[in-house]
Amino acid sequence: MPEPTHLLRVSARGLLRRRGVWLPSAVILGLLSFVLSLLYLGANDDPVGSTKDLPIALVNTDRGVQVAGKRIDLGARITAQITGAADLKEKVDWQQVDRRTADDLLARGKVFGALVIPDDFSASVAALAGPAQHTPHQPTMTVLTNPAAGSFGSSMATEINRKVVETTSAEVGEQLGQAAAAHRPAAGAAAQLTVADPVKAVIQEGHPLGQHSGLGLSAFFYALVLVLGGMLGANVIHMQVDTDLGYAASDKGPFRIVKPVQHATRVHHFLVCSALMVVLSMLTSALALAAAVGVIGIDASNLTLLWLFGTCATAAMGITALALLAVFGTPGPLVSMLVLIGLAVPSAGATIPIQALPDFYRFLATFEPFRQVVDGVRSILYFDARTDAGLGHAWTMVGIGFAASLALGLALTRLYDRRGLHRSTPHLAQPVPVG
Repeated sequence: MPEPTHLLRVSARGLLRRRGVWLPSAVILGLLSFVLSLLYLGANDDPVGSTKDLPIALVNTDRGVQVAGKRIDLGARITAQITGAADLKEKVDWQQVDRRTADDLLARGKVFGALVIPDDFSASVAALAGPAQHTPHQPTMTVLTNPAAGSFGSSMATEINRKVVETTSAEVGEQLGQAAAAHRPAAGAAAQLTVADPVKAVIQEGHPLGQHSGLGLSAFFYALVLVLGGMLGANVIHMQVDTDLGYAASDKGPFRIVKPVQHATRVHHFLVCSALMVVLSMLTSALALAAAVGVIGIDASNLTLLWLFGTCATAAMGITALALLAVFGTPGPLVSMLVLIGLAVPSAGATIPIQALPDFYRFLATFEPFRQVVDGVRSILYFDARTDAGLGHAWTMVGIGFAASLALGLALTRLYDRRGLHRSTPHLAQPVPVG
């Protein structure tokens, strides 16, 4: 088919010489790369140095012991030393609780780990310093992990607890040295080594995860699928509605279809896109669930609730993206990407815990939608869908985000319509050959 002769033609060289082609692209791509680099690397640059108030449970069940008429309560003394340590005072939020409360905190994802001083701790330490009548039991302190609350946060808590045990062992060993020498001056090398480093750390899972949970990261990736489904779905729906109204051409390979322009108000356009987003979110959530559970086989229960929450989260993300598209127009996809992905992923607390992020990201975490979706999915997947494990707050924030985005989109599209800023334009007369 010959090319239309009435169209204005431009060569590739002429097009490349246009400043309007180079300059906007250079500015947008340059700023995007710069901002994303700042956002992502700025959040993960120094998590240990940025750590503040990392929640860890501290359990002291030590009963103490009577030695030579004097009561020894090492558990209470060690607890006071741990909570008063200057190097950990601002980094760790030690929550002194009993074992039952600690287990509940672990089961709700409220702490990243726990350190437990057993009930026979003082007695086992005293036995090392006493006469060698039998083989003494080595003192232990139990370190409980909680990868369900966040694998990186759990690793940080475990490392902190291990160092606490090492410090405690060194201090106790120094105090035991002279006492043990008085009772057992001819102790062998093995016994001397035990006295020098008496306390052993026992690592246990505080809230076990299934084998197919991605070490606590499956919630993050599933939430990412939901957020991307909403953001990308909004762009697809917006484009399809524009194509059907004749606002945009539809290119399918070498073929281009341009429908006659049909006028629709901005409000009606936004409402139609929003309705499609809500309905199609049911489908996308179901298919995401089918792929994750049915095909891949991730550990998941409460499947109906997971589908329902996924539907609502996807719809809320999609309505947010549609509102930004309606407000900003062509730059809308970039703005929605920055809001829903660029700013949201580093502040979600899904990989690096919120307590290990710089202050700017902690501020973002209070309202960025991705974090709320991650908390909701994590509660459903790992914490038996307990509302006090983050699901209740996630429902609230998803509802607020949905309502706020819908209100924003309706308010501004109505304003644009009232000012006559319609999207449809009259057809321009095409030049015809003369003669």
